[in-house]
Amino acid sequence: MPRRARIAKRQVLPDAKYHNKTIGRFINRVMMRGKKSVAESIVYDALSIIEGQGKRNPVEVFELAMKNVTPILEVKPRRVGGATYQVPVEIKGDRRMALAMRWLISAARNRTGKSMSQKLAAELSDAAQGVGTSIKKREDTHRMAEANKAFAHYRW
Repeated sequence: MPRRARIAKRQVLPDAKYHNKTIGRFINRVMMRGKKSVAESIVYDALSIIEGQGKRNPVEVFELAMKNVTPILEVKPRRVGGATYQVPVEIKGDRRMALAMRWLISAARNRTGKSMSQKLAAELSDAAQGVGTSIKKREDTHRMAEANKAFAHYRW
């Protein structure tokens, strides 16, 4: 990190099929070892599976899943006088989206299933309905922040 200059944010291009910047970012998160075409096929297959399951638009399901998984609060460790307190802090916009994507992808990878696209489709549809591992992760994070509300005055 440079001391003086601000780091310029790189613009992520929208995806090719749905022309959605959030899906383009999500594809980049799914990507491993620089294999973007594989990541695109995984995400597009998952969205087509979602489209085949229900009569809803897959982009709407994806957006709803992202909205349901996105956290508002998190805890950060703060050292005060030899003791470390978990201080609840509000999360800013880009980090919210990054955490939501990370939790969705890790929950999909840890699922048991046949292919990654099927696991991702199942996790996205569960998150859109308000259930699933990624939703549980968000609720645990919020619960921890709520439990440590007494240390909010240590915020910096």
